[in-house]
Amino acid sequence: MQAQDVDWDGLLAAAREVQQRAYAPYSRFHVGAAALVDDGRVVTGCNVENAGYGVTLCAECGLVSSLVAGGGGRLVAFTCVGGDDARLIMPCGRCRQLLYEHGGRSLLVSTPEGVQTMAEVLPQGFGPEELERG
Repeated sequence: MQAQDVDWDGLLAAAREVQQRAYAPYSRFHVGAAALVDDGRVVTGCNVENAGYGVTLCAECGLVSSLVAGGGGRLVAFTCVGGDDARLIMPCGRCRQLLYEHGGRSLLVSTPEGVQTMAEVLPQGFGPEELERG
C-alpha cells in the first residue's frame, strides 16, 4: 500500500474520537490511536491508566487488542494523537515493537515529520522472522 492510498484524514478523525474515551486521571494526557487493517477495517484504541503506572495500557495496546479480538489481520497504516490539542505523536518504544509485530516493516506510520514506514520508525526491528531463523 502506498501512503496516497490511505484516508489519513479518516484515520486522524477516528483517533481523535477514541481519544475522548481515554482514561487518564493521573497524567491527564489522553491518547487515541487508529489503524487501517489489510481487510479494510479500522481499529482504534485509547490509553487506560492505572494507579500502578507500570501497568498502564497505551492506546496502541488497546488498538492491537481490538485487531486480534476482531479476527486478526495486518496493520497497514497507523496514526496516533495525544494532548489537549490532539496533535500527532509518536508511539513509545514498547508500542513501536507491538506495532512492528502486527504490521511489519512496511506498516505506514503518520508521524509529526510525515508518513514513514515502520522500518524507518523502528530501524533494525526484531520480529517473528528472527525467531524463525533460530
